[in-house]
Amino acid sequence: MLTEASIIVPFWLRLNPDEFFSWYTKNQASLVDYYTLLEVSSLLLTLLSLIVLQIQKSSGGLWMGISFLFSLFVILTFFIFFKDANAQLNAGPIAKEVFIDTIQRWGNWQWIRVGLGSVAFIAALVFLQKEH
Repeated sequence: MLTEASIIVPFWLRLNPDEFFSWYTKNQASLVDYYTLLEVSSLLLTLLSLIVLQIQKSSGGLWMGISFLFSLFVILTFFIFFKDANAQLNAGPIAKEVFIDTIQRWGNWQWIRVGLGSVAFIAALVFLQKEH
């Protein structure tokens, strides 16, 4: 998510719409596959950790619960924003002004995801620190 927000979005904004859509057509499926695997794996591993902590009646469940919740929020942003935005980008070339606005909004939502993911990561680190 950080890579998308800090590297990929600025790269996209340097392209004209035709160049972007050519690049996006070639790479969109790989991006989706890669980030889906990372985000879903993160969510499932956090959920598994939370379940194990609950079974063991560990005191760290609160922090892992926070981590799970914020990992879930990362996934939910796909359904709140990215699903429709990606569909618009998959539809093909759009006017330059609409293109720039869409990519900037896409980037802003990526930064929201970075924030949510950071909270999830920090909560997991707090759990680890408190347990050891």
